Amino acid sequence: MENDIAIEVKRFTDVRRALGHTQAEFAKLLGISNTTADIERGRTKLSGKVVAELLRQFKINPLWLFGESEQQHLATSVTSVIPKVVTVDNADNENMVLVNAKAAAGYPQNIQDTSWYRQLPAFDLPLPEFRNATYRGFQVEGDSMLPNLKPGEWVLAKAIESVDDVSPNKMYVVVLQDAVLVKKVERRPNSNNITLISLNETYPPYEIKPFQIQEIWQVNSKITFGVDATTEKGLLKQLQESMEELKSQFKQVNN
Repeated sequence: MENDIAIEVKRFTDVRRALGHTQAEFAKLLGISNTTADIERGRTKLSGKVVAELLRQFKINPLWLFGESEQQHLATSVTSVIPKVVTVDNADNENMVLVNAKAAAGYPQNIQDTSWYRQLPAFDLPLPEFRNATYRGFQVEGDSMLPNLKPGEWVLAKAIESVDDVSPNKMYVVVLQDAVLVKKVERRPNSNNITLISLNETYPPYEIKPFQIQEIWQVNSKITFGVDATTEKGLLKQLQESMEELKSQFKQVNN
């Protein structure tokens, strides 16, 4: 009878239904063989591993699960997405490292290798908008963010500390364990997953787990270069020319 079902079983079932998963889907997420049917019928006890997965993935409070608390969710430790390496110039000022499309292929695997970063071009952007924060430049690859970002363009992005700091109205460079992507990022209600969204509607949104994210950079601006910027030296030259032009414009405005 339903009244004989333990409270942790009832609440386990309630969690699954609230998340909108079938018994088979929920079992796969929690590492349970086949389905959760035996648990929900009271034939199999909730294991410590399943309780731990409920906490890790969905922030379910174990005390609530067993009827010892009214607080269903716990704020678990936040996954750190701050930059793993920051480079500085001779004056001890932070550099803005530039990660082109070719380098991006190896970025996730070398994300903590300080010697790898020395191979990348870097510069200091002398504008107040780019002070007091860590910035990095990434080259856009593919057409998933059209029409806002075209293949080959560059975005300048600011590091953020937590996935909880993302806004659905911003674009981000998301460094996963095996890829570097430029996407919109959303946290949806009743889900601990992260949804990555392309502006190009031919690319469907997809979900990832927070632990899959190594770094997140909020896109603040973009730079478009002509066809001559095909090398790193050409890129740095055009960056320097652009900065000199910007400084000249600021001087004219101030005068």
